[in-house]
Amino acid sequence: MPVGRIPSASYYDARNRPGASLYRARQPYLIKNAVTGVVIVAFVAGVYSFTIRAIGQDDFSDVPIPDAPIQGAAAPHTTAGVRSAGPA
Repeated sequence: MPVGRIPSASYYDARNRPGASLYRARQPYLIKNAVTGVVIVAFVAGVYSFTIRAIGQDDFSDVPIPDAPIQGAAAPHTTAGVRSAGPA
């Protein structure tokens, strides 16, 4: 061991791959974490589908639709009074 280097305990080897001890440490939580993930995904999917279904039932027939805005007369586009900054 080089002088001045603090030894570190790690679950990863020198090539940064997980070791057997990491797999053993994670094993008790694998099922609980998977069940928790499924429950969270199911809750989000339920809220999303409920929201889409609730919005789809709205009836907007009683909301008045405003008339299109009146377009004013278009101004003529002339270039007679425009001067160029560059050579003519």
